[in-house]
Amino acid sequence: MELDVFAEKHRPDWDRLEHLVRRRRKLSGPEVDELVELYQKVSTHLSVVRSSGEDPALVGWLSGLVARARAAITGAHTPAWRDFTRFFTHTFPAVVYRLRWWWIGATAGSLAFATALAVWVINDPQVMASIAAPEQIRLLVEHEFANYYVENPGASFAAQVWTNNAWVAAQAIVFGAFLGLPVIYVLALNSANLGLSAGIMIAHGKGDVFFGLILPHGLLELTAVFVAAGVGLKLGWTIIAPGHRPRLRALGEEARPAIAVALGLILVLFISGLIEGLVTGWVHTTWLRIGIGVVAEVLFLAYIFTLGRKAYLEGETGDIEERPAVLPVSG
Repeated sequence: MELDVFAEKHRPDWDRLEHLVRRRRKLSGPEVDELVELYQKVSTHLSVVRSSGEDPALVGWLSGLVARARAAITGAHTPAWRDFTRFFTHTFPAVVYRLRWWWIGATAGSLAFATALAVWVINDPQVMASIAAPEQIRLLVEHEFANYYVENPGASFAAQVWTNNAWVAAQAIVFGAFLGLPVIYVLALNSANLGLSAGIMIAHGKGDVFFGLILPHGLLELTAVFVAAGVGLKLGWTIIAPGHRPRLRALGEEARPAIAVALGLILVLFISGLIEGLVTGWVHTTWLRIGIGVVAEVLFLAYIFTLGRKAYLEGETGDIEERPAVLPVSG
């Protein structure tokens, strides 16, 4: 073999591989594919050159190049910031959009139940009397309801409500694995608290105070809880009616995106917690408080129905891309 001719012929491939290895942190998808292909090709070239035994210096240089290419391939990973960005621009909004009818249904049902309770309390004094003693209700209406939002420092209160709401949302999703029944209980409990408080405040002429303090943070906060509940209900229904898929496979395919929703809602509830801790009790202009809440809610819905819809139509499912295609079986 004419080693000089061989080297001259394949030198462009070697130089290209070296260039790609130097730029390994900035490679595009096609360039990564090219890197792998050239690594395999140059590995073959190294074997040929080594077998000739004619040029130890060239063997050493090619060995180093192949080793660096192997390290670039085996150590290659998508930068964390790209994963983070893709999660919030594709994965999370796409899953929430795909399950929109579940959480829209949970929203409608919960608000209908809360409204019915509020109307019942307003129109039936006996119901209010059974809730608490008159003195306790007077304290709630005149002091406790409004003071709840300012009795603690804003930052610590925001952290407190954030962790509490994140726990409620996580419960709503996890409880879906129990056929969705506990999810309905969580929704009913939260709706009952909302409806009874609204009924008591409105019956005592404090409806403006109630809505002025609930709407700023409650729009986004309740939407997040309803999204979690919708995901949990879908998870429970998947166990009941998996369709053409094996039940465990169907559960896995829905549970993985559900985890993505739980992670995304942590940020959504962090924002609502900031509003509740720093705006609800501390911004004294009612229209400004409510306006901040409305803007946050509109932005979230626009985010889901624009970015989420786009990602969903592009085929984003929220599932783990690197999951094994099949499960190992015996025999």
